[in-house]
Amino acid sequence: MMRNSMGVPPAAGFAVLHLIAVLAGARTTLGDPGLPMIWPAAGVAVLWLVNRRESRWRWVDMVAIGVITFGGLAAAGAGIEVALLEIAPAMVGPMVFIVAAGRWLPGLWAGPDGGRSLARLGELWRLLLCAALASVTGTLLHVVGELAAGADGGFSGLGTVTRLVRDTVAVVLFGVALRRIGHLHRNRWAELRGLGRDRWLECSAIVAVSGVAYWYVFSSHEDLPVGFLLIPLTVWAALRMPTSVAIVHVVVFGFVALLYTIGGHGPYARVADIGTTALLIQLYVGIVGAVGFALALVRDERDSLIQRLKVSEQEATDRATMMTTVVDSMTEGLAILDHTGRLVLRNPAAGRLLGSASSVTGTVALGSDHGFFRPDGTPLTDAELPHVRALAGEDAAPMDVLVRNAAVPEGRVVRFNVARLALVTGPYHVVVVFHDVTADRRHRDELMSFAGRVAHNLLNPLTTIEGWSEVLEQELAGYQPAERVERIQRASARMRTFLNGLLSYTAARDGKLMPTTVNLALLVGDIVNSRLDHAESTGAAPPYFEVGRLDPVDADPVLLRQLLENLIDNSLRMMAPGVGPYLAISCQPAPKRMVRIDILDNSVGIPPGKRHEIWTNFHRDKGSDSNGLELAICKRIVERHGGTIEAVANPHGTGNRMSFTLPAGRSAYARALAPTR
Repeated sequence: MMRNSMGVPPAAGFAVLHLIAVLAGARTTLGDPGLPMIWPAAGVAVLWLVNRRESRWRWVDMVAIGVITFGGLAAAGAGIEVALLEIAPAMVGPMVFIVAAGRWLPGLWAGPDGGRSLARLGELWRLLLCAALASVTGTLLHVVGELAAGADGGFSGLGTVTRLVRDTVAVVLFGVALRRIGHLHRNRWAELRGLGRDRWLECSAIVAVSGVAYWYVFSSHEDLPVGFLLIPLTVWAALRMPTSVAIVHVVVFGFVALLYTIGGHGPYARVADIGTTALLIQLYVGIVGAVGFALALVRDERDSLIQRLKVSEQEATDRATMMTTVVDSMTEGLAILDHTGRLVLRNPAAGRLLGSASSVTGTVALGSDHGFFRPDGTPLTDAELPHVRALAGEDAAPMDVLVRNAAVPEGRVVRFNVARLALVTGPYHVVVVFHDVTADRRHRDELMSFAGRVAHNLLNPLTTIEGWSEVLEQELAGYQPAERVERIQRASARMRTFLNGLLSYTAARDGKLMPTTVNLALLVGDIVNSRLDHAESTGAAPPYFEVGRLDPVDADPVLLRQLLENLIDNSLRMMAPGVGPYLAISCQPAPKRMVRIDILDNSVGIPPGKRHEIWTNFHRDKGSDSNGLELAICKRIVERHGGTIEAVANPHGTGNRMSFTLPAGRSAYARALAPTR
């Protein structure tokens, strides 16, 4: 059999403790031998059954409680009739408590190591409710028993209420006190050993003052109705003593008040009606117990919350220190801006990248007046800055910005990567990460410039090769070596296509823009006719074009034609064998006075993982005769006009949808060309 920490079987130990409680309580009557004023047996019985709730012998324990209650009362001289009336309440009341506590206080006083103790104020109120239900049940059974037995004196409402209050107080006070003492014993009195000398002196002072005060109220000046003066002592004990000591203080001095009253001393004993005296002293003990327990639990909750707050504060401080160290040691710049664009936080790297001038420090708004330009040197407006667009709710892609101010007179190209930061309250903030790409762009520009120069210089000898190959083909006409000359010509043609692509990309990247209002419908119509003529001359299947509304745009006419031709030719190249080419071209208004042009086709489509890769330099699909620069040229042309370009799946079937934006035509000529809506 499992034994508890005191070395006695649990059932036997509780049986002995319950018998002692019955014998002690039976002798504390106040006129009515059937109504003891102190009834610790109720608290012991509840603890007994709670700790044995999982045992298969719990019903035997319940019967044992009834037998011990009967035997104890009979042995104490209460009378057989009185003892018999207490059997049913003693057995059933604790069972009702167990059922209610299992629902509202699971794990209280039950489980490994005796379960858990009261820890929160809300649990105290639920404990009082469970105790009240158990007391109501026991009281009703006692009343029914009295009526059935025809007891002398009949039914007493005042006595019934007194019994109800007594049992509720007994379950809470003695149950909590016994459970707390057991908890202290299992933990080797650690709560008390941790007290310092000053706290021990204060606890001793509280006990001494309480003893003197109770003697003064209940013995020395018992005629004065000043019992309420003792409640502040309970408050003092609950707020300053350890919880276990405060609970014992409440139980001990409540017991003292009861004993004084039973002995005929104190302000409550001076009440003429004994029944009223019994009710008043029970209510006094109940109120003192509720006040003491509630304040002690509230103090424990407060101390626990303060401790958790200190731990959380220290953890937050450590994390903040760590994050500050990490952010300050970053080579990339980091800044957080509020909804007005003002700097909230900035690391040292951001200051170095943006320039340490006073205009970009503190809480000054981060705007275009700080020396922000496009990489080609044209000014940027605030509305075009990526963090401003992000604050406005737009999706802002990474953007290269030329920073030139008093602190960075030579200029520096910085890439802005932005992300919106949603706060629980207030508007969005924006996180901006800066990265210096000056060296990368210079290296890339030098490579492309070199490639353009090389391509231009290679065209002259290539022209010579092509010319002499034509002469050689004519002279060898009819001979077998003429087929080898054709190989030379095909290789020359591929090389010319590649070199022209390099030159076109260089022009799209570096050439000066000459924007004007372009009749987009007329330009697309001319390109469509040229592709139809080419198909007819080569004997290929003619593509089917469906041209919708096309508004005028402000763009460089030469670059715009190259953009449209590259995109249309790319769609025609990607057609599956045996499939008739179909292209639909139309436009629609876009935000910020832009026009979005869509080119839909029925090609084989672009795999989702390559829809960003196709815009890079020298990207070529397997089996394609492209030079790998056409789509990169398209992207560069669109970006130089302030637009964006993307490739997505055709929403109406197979194939792709190439979409790009350009500025809408603003001139009077553009308004005249605009289709009637």
